[in-house]
Amino acid sequence: MTEFWELYKNGQWEVPFLTFSIYLFLAGSLILYLIIVASRNGKIKKERLSKEYSVVIDKVLSAVIFENISFAEVKKDKNFLVLFDTPFFREVLMESLINLHKNYEGIYAQKLEQFYKDSGLIKSSFRKLKSLKWEVKCKGITELAEFNIKEAFDQIIAYSKARKKTLKIVALNAAIKLEGTESIKYLVDHLDPIDDWMQLNIIGAFKKHDVGDREGIEHLLESQNTTVIALGLKLIKELKLTQKLPYVVQLADNTSNTVIKYKAQSLLQTLTA
Repeated sequence: MTEFWELYKNGQWEVPFLTFSIYLFLAGSLILYLIIVASRNGKIKKERLSKEYSVVIDKVLSAVIFENISFAEVKKDKNFLVLFDTPFFREVLMESLINLHKNYEGIYAQKLEQFYKDSGLIKSSFRKLKSLKWEVKCKGITELAEFNIKEAFDQIIAYSKARKKTLKIVALNAAIKLEGTESIKYLVDHLDPIDDWMQLNIIGAFKKHDVGDREGIEHLLESQNTTVIALGLKLIKELKLTQKLPYVVQLADNTSNTVIKYKAQSLLQTLTA
């Protein structure tokens, strides 16, 4: 300690300190450069592989859709099996499956759903639900909902109470897609506040999946959670559910919450105008 103090008093510390700082800066810069280069090379490699894999995947999925080829027949191709054991190949395959499923309906969509199950990709989606990362959970939920895996509903709806807002929204949207107004009963008992952004997403899900005319939306008006009641009123308004007006009248007459009363009365004026 005494030696350092003497160096400090004599001013002899400046040169070693500056030299050390320069070397440290150069070393840090070199490490950062190598990281950037490695990351860039990784992205370039993934893009190249993605293009190569897409050629194989497009051919396979085209055969599945239009030639009634099952996964059992597809896996007879040894080259495909080798690729299928690669995580990145399965990732690209999943993306292609989802994109195709969004654009097809009826028997073609059913063939893709069967391929999703037979290939074991469904197991990968279920594993994602157990991930510690919320973004991976969201991915798994989206995949299962896209392919109409109704047995995943109970696991998915459990995440509607998650702390992460994005995960909540994804789970609720998926639940609405899978079970329509069956998901209403879970919203009625929802304890956490549903903010405006979440409400917009839920309304969008009801519109997108065309479940607005079914029975059950009026039960949202019975919730003890005022934000859930507000959501119910917005759904009735946005979906123009005039058949639900008696429930709105009942709410306006019986609620002691002035904000809810005003919203209900305003809705009545809008829908009866």
